[in-house]
Amino acid sequence: MSARTGLLSILVLLIFPLRSLPQSHTGHLSLPAVISDHMVLQQRANAVMWGWAGKGSQVNITPGWTSKRYTVVTDSAGKWQARIPTPPAGGPYSVDFTSETTHIRVKDVLIGEVWVCSGQSNMEMPLKGYNKQPVLNAAAIIADAVNHPDIHVFRVPKVVSSVPLADCNGSWKATDTATVKDFSAVAYQYAKILHEKLHVPIGVIATYWGGTAIQSWMSEKSLSAFPEVWSTNRPDTIKDPEKNPEHSPAVLFNAMILPVSDYTVKGFIWYQGESNREHPLLYRRLLPAMVKEWRALWGGGRLPFYYVQIAPYGYADPRREQLPAILRESQLLALHDIPSAGMAVILDAGEEKYIHPPDKTVVSQRLSYWALSKTYRLKDIACVSPVFRKMKIRGSQAYLYFDFAKHGLTANNKSLEHFEMAGSDHVFYPAAAVIVHRNQVKVRCDSVTTPVAVRYAFKNWVRGELYNREGLPASSFRTDDQQ
Repeated sequence: MSARTGLLSILVLLIFPLRSLPQSHTGHLSLPAVISDHMVLQQRANAVMWGWAGKGSQVNITPGWTSKRYTVVTDSAGKWQARIPTPPAGGPYSVDFTSETTHIRVKDVLIGEVWVCSGQSNMEMPLKGYNKQPVLNAAAIIADAVNHPDIHVFRVPKVVSSVPLADCNGSWKATDTATVKDFSAVAYQYAKILHEKLHVPIGVIATYWGGTAIQSWMSEKSLSAFPEVWSTNRPDTIKDPEKNPEHSPAVLFNAMILPVSDYTVKGFIWYQGESNREHPLLYRRLLPAMVKEWRALWGGGRLPFYYVQIAPYGYADPRREQLPAILRESQLLALHDIPSAGMAVILDAGEEKYIHPPDKTVVSQRLSYWALSKTYRLKDIACVSPVFRKMKIRGSQAYLYFDFAKHGLTANNKSLEHFEMAGSDHVFYPAAAVIVHRNQVKVRCDSVTTPVAVRYAFKNWVRGELYNREGLPASSFRTDDQQ
């Protein structure tokens, strides 16, 4: 074990109660926490099921939706794994697991669509809100939960570990008013939209922790390609492990990702980034690496990965005015390196004085548009925000061209106030902008006679005003790369 993780491993054992993991076996069958009553299995899939028993033990699996029985034998470490074909959405069913000495029946098993939801505090923020930070329309959303009992949630407990863990504590729960008030407002509403549109049970595996950096959710092996994560210049969110163990690299991957990574899912939603704003260019490289690693863990392929661009917020440090904007830019550019991915832009949904914006409904909606359009192939659902493509200079004016504005751009009958222009000195001045064609914006500035660069909403706090006609906001962007 490396010196940097030695102290942390001791702290884990002292501070965090871990679920007892099967180390040696006497023939007794056991299942991981995520395979339990009320679970939702991915429909029309070879769903992975696993557990532990004595070395060389035979385990029989009998799903309630078929007359077939599946038999596996544990390996030298006492672990067994099987792939069980699942039917179209439905249920409830039971699944029986039997070894030489033990019988376990898992009850109230639904078949539907399963998603992993992860990130930091804006993903974690429960419907009941935080202190003095409410969630918009929380009472109505919570009250409506009784109408969606086929949404089941599994929350991975907050635990850190310097070594990989095989299991976690936790249990599946059917949603009701008591369950959802303490559950992620974004994840629940995302599940609710899918449930209403697809008419199938929805399972959510929630693994999140406020204030955490992306490197906490990646393995030490994958982070070896990014030595700066471990250096003295590492992001300042990696703090003294005695005080903030959850900020250390790999510790949440070990304790909150690995224990559920065998479970068959449809895809991922991710809302994180604020804690990496000090090093946005590093984040640009880390995000694709994390997605690649997670997909490999969950069986390979291109499982959908839909994420949220961080919202504008009035960060206090004026010396670092543009770092959050560069982080948003990094999230936008990362799309080029992540196949089967999509980003929900919420440039219009931030709050200047609250890093946790109350409108979580719009976040869930824009994430769901990606899933409904790209994963479930529902027709005529717009999901892509307008993206700046190129700039042409004509005299003292700049013409900006956008993709994903098939039906045109709009400012919703308001003026465009957040454009800036610079000349060769790279000093930016407020600029006048107007939509002049279906996918074009003309920008001019009296202080700049020979334009070189244009920026839009490229600052900490801003409220986006440029949309496509489908109502999706453009990301902040710049045509230059000056730091």
